[in-house]
Amino acid sequence: MKPQFAKSIPFLFALGLATWPLTPRASAQTPAGLDLRLYAGLSITGAVATIYSIEYVTDLAQTNTWRCLEFLKLPNSPSPYLWNDRSAPASGRRFYRAVQFNAPTNMVFIPPGTFRMGSPTNEVGRNPGAEGDEGPQTMVTISRGFFMGKFEVMQGEAQAIMGSNPSHFTGDPTLPVDQVNWIYAHGYCNQLTQQERAAGRIPTNCVYRLPTEAEWEYACRAGTSDRRFSYGDDPGYFNLTNYAWYSVNSEGTTHSVGLKDANQWGLYDMHGNVKEWVEDYLGLYSGGSVTDPTGPSTAWKYMVRGGSWNADGPFCRSACRGVLSTSPILTDNYVGFRLVLAPGQP
Repeated sequence: MKPQFAKSIPFLFALGLATWPLTPRASAQTPAGLDLRLYAGLSITGAVATIYSIEYVTDLAQTNTWRCLEFLKLPNSPSPYLWNDRSAPASGRRFYRAVQFNAPTNMVFIPPGTFRMGSPTNEVGRNPGAEGDEGPQTMVTISRGFFMGKFEVMQGEAQAIMGSNPSHFTGDPTLPVDQVNWIYAHGYCNQLTQQERAAGRIPTNCVYRLPTEAEWEYACRAGTSDRRFSYGDDPGYFNLTNYAWYSVNSEGTTHSVGLKDANQWGLYDMHGNVKEWVEDYLGLYSGGSVTDPTGPSTAWKYMVRGGSWNADGPFCRSACRGVLSTSPILTDNYVGFRLVLAPGQP
């Protein structure tokens, strides 16, 4: 991006005012300190661990067209933090601001990072002949942070957004919604996105969606790569009961979300209760190193991840992959879903 310094001093002053976080999503307690730089980006001074929505416009006269590029959690150092726009076009111009973003209820921020996806060939419980093979192990970089639901989507939430609850196991609105197909999960995401945008609670181009398979496993592992579960290897499955409802302890039914221990990033029921739809079609891992993989563009089978109330211990591992069906309309009483909130197209 070409730096814009040909304007007058009054223009730069106006730009400085425009980039302060003054929208309803901003916090009056910790404003982001911003200034103009010779690169496409921002210099941000704020409280450590504060989460900002980094937004841009191409025309400062269009104040209602700010678009979110990414969510950023300020690190411990350096201060001020220099943020670069890796998506900036080769020509044209962008003006940026950082808006303090309050996480939606029951969502946690998942930071960017790199992890090893899949399992080694000698992992206890690995099923190398399955359709959803767990290899070859692949180094995956998740380049931008995102929000993920602490819990699987609950039946009360499904009823409120979709006007229906297709679940097999009922009787409590805090049970995870089950017996939902991939299309229902997408419909829920779309409806919630429209509702939250209209209420001004999320940036205009941000979307609720299903996680990619890579995002799901990254979040499940919570900073680990070569452990069978987020909390450790547990080859005898002695500690799994503390984290998951599965075949040994579920008594043949789902249970209210959040009753077991969370993983290190604050996510519950990743290893059990219901399996969860992800965005990806079935595909083989590439091996090597990749950034933000999304799976094949077309296929004929759809992926689910995580353990479930009727799954045995090996099928609750972080690396375990599931293939539900050849059809996005199939349902089963051990399948639900979990949300991600992230920017859509910039």
